[in-house]
Amino acid sequence: MRAGHPVYAALGVTVFEEMSRLAREHGAINLGQGFPDGGEPGDVVERAAEHIRSGNNQYPPLYGLPELRQAIAAHAARFYGVSLDAERETLVTSGATEGLAAAILALVEPGDEVVIVEPAYDAYLPLVLRAGGVPRFVTTRPPAFRIEREQLLAALSPRTKCLIINTPNNPSGRRLARDELDLIAEVASEADAFVIADEVYEHLVFDGRRHETLLAHPALRERTVRIASAGKTFSLTGWKVGLVSAAPTLLSLVAKAHQFLTFTTPPHLQAAVAYGLDKSDAYFEELGRSLQAKRDRFQRGLAEIGFSVLPCEGTYFIDIDITRFRTADVRFCHELVTSFGVAAIPVSAFYPTASVDSVVRFCFAKREEVLDDALRRLAKVGQNS
Repeated sequence: MRAGHPVYAALGVTVFEEMSRLAREHGAINLGQGFPDGGEPGDVVERAAEHIRSGNNQYPPLYGLPELRQAIAAHAARFYGVSLDAERETLVTSGATEGLAAAILALVEPGDEVVIVEPAYDAYLPLVLRAGGVPRFVTTRPPAFRIEREQLLAALSPRTKCLIINTPNNPSGRRLARDELDLIAEVASEADAFVIADEVYEHLVFDGRRHETLLAHPALRERTVRIASAGKTFSLTGWKVGLVSAAPTLLSLVAKAHQFLTFTTPPHLQAAVAYGLDKSDAYFEELGRSLQAKRDRFQRGLAEIGFSVLPCEGTYFIDIDITRFRTADVRFCHELVTSFGVAAIPVSAFYPTASVDSVVRFCFAKREEVLDDALRRLAKVGQNS
């Protein structure tokens, strides 16, 4: 029998699945998986249930329910001052990853070069390769994780078609600074390249900071596909509702790819997300505050038991530097879950090319008692170092 496509045939089980399997086998606390433990707004969930009961269960329009697309446009104006045409510049996908896939398949042709900033979400590379694209990597390193001009310029060529940018970043927890946004705008304009902006953690930003969308940058407005996540914004990651915004010429291409991937997203979830996006500012502010409190609790606990904690400006994730343990992150995480009962993720899994193996990622979007139990177990690691 012939083999399948080499991009997928070469892929093994992801480290995320491996660590979750080990967590189940060893009865470990799973701080590897990136989803919140509770916190979903009950009124949004109830709105979805109401729509199921009312019979709103058939195919919605290809681009999404009109009320959700209008809500996406209103959200962009409210939080970022970006004026979107709901009819021509918004699209609903079955999760942000499907939005990424649709954008990459729509914009990247065989031989096109795509700049990927690492550490990078693990879906980027296989999607680019499957589209026939040629990846070019820009490596950011701990603890700063900054995009440097020289490295970014070195990754460009006349064949550059697209840049994939993730802010706030998973796994570093870092929000791009204004000068980095300006740099991306400058090089994308000069290269006449598109930007795929993965902004799923837009409302999970801490310490009084606010997310800045690339779509709001004047030089990027017509060349950026912005991808957001209702799952992250409403702590409902299993719903898989992606929110895509772009100029009409770009969005129409992405929508054509979308129609042959999932075509539509469940209408009751779309209706509930439309309702949720209209919630008061207090909801979005409290979302950030509550996660910041968990970050602070876990960050403080890690520091007190002797771990070197890296800065975290947003997302669900916080990283530690394990250099002093004199072992690679994959081995460290394996021993952590099997011997100490806490599952984490080695950040080397987010580096397709660079040898960064001294950082470990924890998800802190869990109940306080879960975080405290994890800290008690992790304290034994520090005692043995």
